[in-house]
Amino acid sequence: MTWLRFIPETTNIDFVGWRYYAFAVDGLLVLISVISIALHGFNLGIDFTGGGQIEAKAAHVINLDELRSKVDSMGFGEAKLQTIGGGQCEQPAGSCVLIFVQPKADQSGSAVLDKIKNQLGGGYTFRNQQFIGPKVSQELFRDGVLATILAVVMISIYVAVRFEWQYGIGALIATGHDVFVTAGLFSVLQMDFTLNTVAALLLLAGYSINDTVIVFDRIRENRRKYKRMALPNLINLSTNQIATRTTLVSAATALSMVPLLFFGGPVLFNFSAAILFGILVGTFSSTYVAAALLLYLPPLPGVIEDGSEKPATT
Repeated sequence: MTWLRFIPETTNIDFVGWRYYAFAVDGLLVLISVISIALHGFNLGIDFTGGGQIEAKAAHVINLDELRSKVDSMGFGEAKLQTIGGGQCEQPAGSCVLIFVQPKADQSGSAVLDKIKNQLGGGYTFRNQQFIGPKVSQELFRDGVLATILAVVMISIYVAVRFEWQYGIGALIATGHDVFVTAGLFSVLQMDFTLNTVAALLLLAGYSINDTVIVFDRIRENRRKYKRMALPNLINLSTNQIATRTTLVSAATALSMVPLLFFGGPVLFNFSAAILFGILVGTFSSTYVAAALLLYLPPLPGVIEDGSEKPATT
């Protein structure tokens, strides 16, 4: 239905001409992220700071809000609760909970776990009790950062092999930028940086490279069709052809994350916020930055730096 098309199917935006403004915006975001991470670091959650973990099962459906109030009243530095399923936890559903607490400096591991069990009382069966020390938590943080970096690098290598190495460099810069700036958001706002955050960054890397590859693939297709077109015109043509599609897909993905942001609870809030912010930044960089970076790399095979051919009009 044509009256529903509030966004044009094709656009005519000079993306190459506007690239300096895009680079300035991206540069500012990166600068803010670098300064914040250098000065404030990350507000590491209990996943990366260590603490006690215990799995509890009740004969009834657990009221998570009431249980969280009980745990918070015990005076721990921080606490996280999450219902789990599978196995004996299926009957009844919601009868198992995973409790993770960060003790204060004067609280030992065994005392922390005993305090939780005494507070909850005899209505629970306790399983899988463990205490994660600071050393293990530091290893989790290091491994999470390493996994994110390796994911970005491996994705870029794939793009370089699938297309040409120039595309791989563009993908590395654009995807790495998206992940780094999103991580910088957590530093600037001092949001809890947890394993969920690492998962969100890995998911964001995959989403960002998907948008970037679509732009690159259209450039490659147009290279075959317009053999005498200058690279700036080729980038503008290709980006305009997929701009509407990219905008609509990003908007639809963002809308699907909004319910998680507002109704997913504290466990999923940071995850949803990272994805939403990453979609915004990733769409911007894939559209304005990734392809424009090709102008500053050695020429692509079969593409001339200047040419007279123009795209056919319809």
